[in-house]
Amino acid sequence: MNNWTDILGVNDIPPLGARVVRHGSLDIAVFRTDDDEIFALEDRCPHKGGPLSQGIVHGRRVTCPMHGWNVELDSGQAVAPDLGCAREFPVRVENGRVWLDFAGGVQRSTCSCRA
Repeated sequence: MNNWTDILGVNDIPPLGARVVRHGSLDIAVFRTDDDEIFALEDRCPHKGGPLSQGIVHGRRVTCPMHGWNVELDSGQAVAPDLGCAREFPVRVENGRVWLDFAGGVQRSTCSCRA
């Protein structure tokens, strides 16, 4: 079954920034690094639910704007000493377009979220 959806162009996401895509009641933040890597996480910090899409992207991490937690873009894992994770979604880029697999979202079982 094909779960991939064309959501936006790579150039629609500013370098070191994010755009939010809504799927049902879920907001998904789609991030672009300085190296043009694309990642997608639920737009909710594992700490207190802050909007990760409004955070600062640096390297392959985003810093939550509310309390400064750092979250790995490729896994959704909070950076130690913090614990927790944001649900990650598979993305791919084809011909300058970003495709997202809404059904493939993963909440890591190794994570222990504090909310």
